[in-house]
Amino acid sequence: MNQEQKRIATSLDSVPAKVTFEQVNVFYGNHQALHNISLSIPKGRVTVIIGPSGCGKSTTLRCINRLVQPQSGTITVDNNPIESYRPETLRRNIGYAIQNVGLFPHLSVSDNISILIRILKWSPERRQQRIQELLELVGLNPERHSPKFPRQLSGGEAQRVGVARALAANPDLLLMDEPFGAVDPLTRENLQDEFIRIQRQLKKTVVFVTHDLDEALRLADFLVIMKDGKIIQADSPTSILAEPQEGFVTDFLGPDRSLKRLTLFTVDQFLESAQTHPSDKPLPPQGTTVDSKALWIVNKTGMPQEVLIQRNKTLIHKPIVLESHSVKPYSSLKEALSRILSLGIRVVPIIDNNNRIIGEIAYERIEELSLQ
Repeated sequence: MNQEQKRIATSLDSVPAKVTFEQVNVFYGNHQALHNISLSIPKGRVTVIIGPSGCGKSTTLRCINRLVQPQSGTITVDNNPIESYRPETLRRNIGYAIQNVGLFPHLSVSDNISILIRILKWSPERRQQRIQELLELVGLNPERHSPKFPRQLSGGEAQRVGVARALAANPDLLLMDEPFGAVDPLTRENLQDEFIRIQRQLKKTVVFVTHDLDEALRLADFLVIMKDGKIIQADSPTSILAEPQEGFVTDFLGPDRSLKRLTLFTVDQFLESAQTHPSDKPLPPQGTTVDSKALWIVNKTGMPQEVLIQRNKTLIHKPIVLESHSVKPYSSLKEALSRILSLGIRVVPIIDNNNRIIGEIAYERIEELSLQ
């Protein structure tokens, strides 16, 4: 484990708990869903719970907002037992986003987002301002999307609205139960990027349930692995990948743990400046040599269209297909490696939400990390 990984792994030690479980047991009839769960969920961080289907991960999450009532044990939020709150009061102070979104089909996007803050009697002006803030936060255009109805949204747009609704009353605690599980892989990847961006800005306490290991490793500050209603291992993803518990956890992580480590880092942490050249100016002729490792040809908006690379002292032109040959700042190093292999050169461009190049990441940086 290198120094950066050690810093990440130990950074949770001084973080106070937002939610605690002490010997919590849940029964559904004769079936015991949770077995003596004891867990401290760090404040201001993302805790991801993962495990096989039926392991108790969603049950654990729903205990926090009292959608599931334990038969024994104690759960606290900010050191207060959740039983000390009326259920509706507790839930109004906890954001909740689920896989199938649960938007009301007869209400517009703006009305869906503002349901809770209407109940809380926010003024119309304050509600409208909050709706606009939230739509911008989740990457949707307020003017275009506010009047739409759920049936007019794509799956990814609906999930973004669901997250906006969960954040409407600005809760400190956000519960997310497989929120990206019903969308296609590309949309899911984009939603994960947006989630990382939003969380870096808001620093909420998030409890996130998923069955996708790559998603868990990518999003988690604190990872909880469950099986058969029990917590098998709980630690930072870095520590778990470095020292998985023998048996179930080792098998669950799979044989490619070194590759999965690349999921823990985002490309903006390794961004390097990129040399660009306007597309409306003459290019170096084919076969000449240049000093730069990669010269990115960009249009008037700064979007890369072509890359010139030097190979065997000659210049080679390669076209850029953004979807296959670029990454966003919050993309993982694993994604960057995939794009490098797709483009066929040792560097890929990093672009912002307007498709403007803001830097590059080279294979050598990824290789350095993987060898540490």
